[in-house]
Amino acid sequence: MAEPNTQDPNQKQFGIQKIYLKDVSVETPNTPEVFQQEWKPDINLQLNSEAKGLGNDFHEVVLTLTVTAKLGERTAYLVEVQQAGIFLMQGFSEDEAKPMIGAFCPNTLYPFAREAVSDLVARAGFPQLLLAPINFDALYQQQIQQVNAQVTDAPPVQ
Repeated sequence: MAEPNTQDPNQKQFGIQKIYLKDVSVETPNTPEVFQQEWKPDINLQLNSEAKGLGNDFHEVVLTLTVTAKLGERTAYLVEVQQAGIFLMQGFSEDEAKPMIGAFCPNTLYPFAREAVSDLVARAGFPQLLLAPINFDALYQQQIQQVNAQVTDAPPVQ
Protein backbone atom coordinates (compact mmCIF):
# COMPACT_ATOMS: atom_id res chain seq x y z
CA MET A 1 0.00 0.00 0.00
CA ALA A 2 1.13 3.52 -0.67
CA GLU A 3 2.03 5.69 2.25
CA PRO A 4 -0.37 8.50 3.11
CA ASN A 5 0.66 12.01 2.10
CA THR A 6 2.87 13.31 4.92
CA GLN A 7 3.59 16.77 3.52
CA ASP A 8 0.25 18.53 4.13
CA PRO A 9 -2.04 16.82 6.65
CA ASN A 10 -4.91 19.20 5.72
CA GLN A 11 -4.84 18.23 2.04
CA LYS A 12 -7.63 15.84 1.07
CA GLN A 13 -6.50 12.71 -0.65
CA PHE A 14 -8.49 9.68 -1.85
CA GLY A 15 -6.95 6.63 -3.43
CA ILE A 16 -7.76 3.06 -4.32
CA GLN A 17 -4.94 0.96 -2.91
CA LYS A 18 -6.17 -2.53 -3.77
CA ILE A 19 -9.31 -4.28 -5.03
CA TYR A 20 -9.65 -7.99 -4.37
CA LEU A 21 -12.05 -10.88 -3.89
CA LYS A 22 -12.26 -11.61 -0.18
CA ASP A 23 -14.62 -14.60 -0.38
CA VAL A 24 -16.55 -16.49 -3.08
CA SER A 25 -19.15 -19.23 -2.83
CA VAL A 26 -21.17 -21.07 -5.49
CA GLU A 27 -23.83 -23.67 -4.74
CA THR A 28 -25.87 -25.58 -7.33
CA PRO A 29 -27.86 -27.95 -5.11
CA ASN A 30 -30.32 -29.21 -7.71
CA THR A 31 -28.07 -29.88 -10.69
CA PRO A 32 -28.32 -31.61 -13.08
CA GLU A 33 -32.13 -31.76 -12.76
CA VAL A 34 -32.58 -27.96 -13.07
CA PHE A 35 -30.81 -28.05 -16.45
CA GLN A 36 -33.75 -30.06 -17.79
CA GLN A 37 -36.32 -27.41 -16.79
CA GLU A 38 -37.37 -24.33 -18.75
CA TRP A 39 -35.05 -21.49 -17.69
CA LYS A 40 -37.33 -18.81 -16.24
CA PRO A 41 -35.80 -18.23 -12.83
CA ASP A 42 -36.80 -15.90 -10.04
CA ILE A 43 -33.62 -13.95 -9.22
CA ASN A 44 -33.11 -12.46 -5.76
CA LEU A 45 -30.20 -10.09 -5.09
CA GLN A 46 -29.15 -9.09 -1.60
CA LEU A 47 -26.54 -6.40 -0.97
CA ASN A 48 -24.53 -5.57 2.10
CA SER A 49 -21.48 -3.44 2.71
CA GLU A 50 -19.19 -3.23 5.69
CA ALA A 51 -16.19 -1.09 6.43
CA LYS A 52 -13.40 -1.06 8.97
CA GLY A 53 -10.53 1.27 9.62
CA LEU A 54 -7.06 -0.13 9.07
CA GLY A 55 -5.16 2.79 10.60
CA ASN A 56 -3.13 5.51 8.88
CA ASP A 57 -6.21 6.75 6.97
CA PHE A 58 -6.73 3.37 5.26
CA HIS A 59 -10.14 1.69 5.21
CA GLU A 60 -11.27 -1.72 4.02
CA VAL A 61 -14.73 -1.76 2.43
CA VAL A 62 -16.38 -5.10 1.66
CA LEU A 63 -19.38 -5.29 -0.67
CA THR A 64 -21.27 -8.58 -0.41
CA LEU A 65 -23.62 -9.69 -3.20
CA THR A 66 -25.77 -12.77 -2.64
CA VAL A 67 -27.67 -13.93 -5.72
CA THR A 68 -30.22 -16.74 -5.56
CA ALA A 69 -31.91 -18.17 -8.65
CA LYS A 70 -34.96 -20.36 -8.12
CA LEU A 71 -37.07 -22.39 -10.50
CA GLY A 72 -40.30 -22.76 -8.57
CA GLU A 73 -39.32 -24.08 -5.15
CA ARG A 74 -35.97 -25.45 -6.32
CA THR A 75 -32.78 -23.46 -5.96
CA ALA A 76 -30.87 -23.47 -9.23
CA TYR A 77 -27.89 -21.62 -7.79
CA LEU A 78 -26.75 -19.46 -4.93
CA VAL A 79 -23.72 -17.25 -5.54
CA GLU A 80 -22.10 -15.07 -2.90
CA VAL A 81 -19.25 -12.71 -3.66
CA GLN A 82 -17.41 -10.52 -1.18
CA GLN A 83 -15.64 -7.88 -3.25
CA ALA A 84 -13.29 -5.82 -1.14
CA GLY A 85 -11.07 -2.82 -1.49
CA ILE A 86 -8.56 -0.87 0.53
CA PHE A 87 -9.03 2.87 0.21
CA LEU A 88 -6.93 5.79 1.40
CA MET A 89 -9.00 8.68 2.76
CA GLN A 90 -6.82 11.39 4.17
CA GLY A 91 -7.88 14.84 5.33
CA PHE A 92 -11.63 14.17 5.26
CA SER A 93 -13.87 14.96 8.21
CA GLU A 94 -16.00 12.14 9.61
CA ASP A 95 -19.09 13.65 7.94
CA GLU A 96 -17.27 13.74 4.59
CA ALA A 97 -15.89 10.19 4.94
CA LYS A 98 -19.20 8.50 5.81
CA PRO A 99 -20.81 8.89 2.34
CA MET A 100 -17.53 7.93 0.71
CA ILE A 101 -17.41 4.71 2.72
CA GLY A 102 -21.16 4.10 2.48
CA ALA A 103 -21.73 4.97 -1.20
CA PHE A 104 -18.66 5.90 -3.24
CA CYS A 105 -16.52 2.88 -2.28
CA PRO A 106 -19.33 0.31 -2.80
CA ASN A 107 -20.07 2.00 -6.14
CA THR A 108 -16.40 1.53 -7.06
CA LEU A 109 -16.47 -2.15 -6.05
CA TYR A 110 -19.80 -3.07 -7.66
CA PRO A 111 -18.59 -3.50 -11.28
CA PHE A 112 -15.93 -5.96 -10.08
CA ALA A 113 -18.52 -7.87 -8.02
CA ARG A 114 -20.97 -7.91 -10.97
CA GLU A 115 -18.29 -9.38 -13.21
CA ALA A 116 -17.39 -12.03 -10.62
CA VAL A 117 -21.05 -13.06 -10.20
CA SER A 118 -21.59 -13.23 -13.97
CA ASP A 119 -18.46 -15.33 -14.44
CA LEU A 120 -19.33 -17.72 -11.60
CA VAL A 121 -22.90 -18.22 -12.87
CA ALA A 122 -21.60 -19.04 -16.36
CA ARG A 123 -18.93 -21.40 -14.99
CA ALA A 124 -21.65 -23.20 -13.05
CA GLY A 125 -23.32 -23.97 -16.39
CA PHE A 126 -26.14 -21.42 -16.30
CA PRO A 127 -27.03 -18.62 -18.75
CA GLN A 128 -25.13 -15.37 -18.22
CA LEU A 129 -26.50 -13.13 -15.48
CA LEU A 130 -26.13 -9.40 -16.01
CA LEU A 131 -26.97 -7.51 -12.83
CA ALA A 132 -28.46 -4.05 -13.32
CA PRO A 133 -26.56 -0.94 -12.20
CA ILE A 134 -27.28 0.21 -8.65
CA ASN A 135 -27.47 3.77 -7.33
CA PHE A 136 -25.46 3.46 -4.12
CA ASP A 137 -25.89 7.18 -3.36
CA ALA A 138 -29.68 6.69 -3.21
CA LEU A 139 -29.31 3.53 -1.10
CA TYR A 140 -27.01 5.36 1.31
CA GLN A 141 -29.46 8.28 1.63
CA GLN A 142 -32.33 5.85 2.20
CA GLN A 143 -30.33 4.12 4.95
CA ILE A 144 -29.57 7.47 6.63
CA GLN A 145 -33.27 8.40 6.52
CA GLN A 146 -34.23 5.06 8.09
CA VAL A 147 -31.69 5.49 10.89
CA ASN A 148 -32.90 9.06 11.52
CA ALA A 149 -36.53 7.88 11.58
CA GLN A 150 -35.70 5.17 14.12
CA VAL A 151 -33.92 7.69 16.34
CA THR A 152 -36.88 10.11 16.08
CA ASP A 153 -39.43 7.34 16.83
CA ALA A 154 -37.49 5.93 19.78
CA PRO A 155 -38.98 6.56 23.22
CA PRO A 156 -37.13 9.14 25.32
CA VAL A 157 -34.46 7.78 27.65
CA GLN A 158 -35.31 8.33 31.30
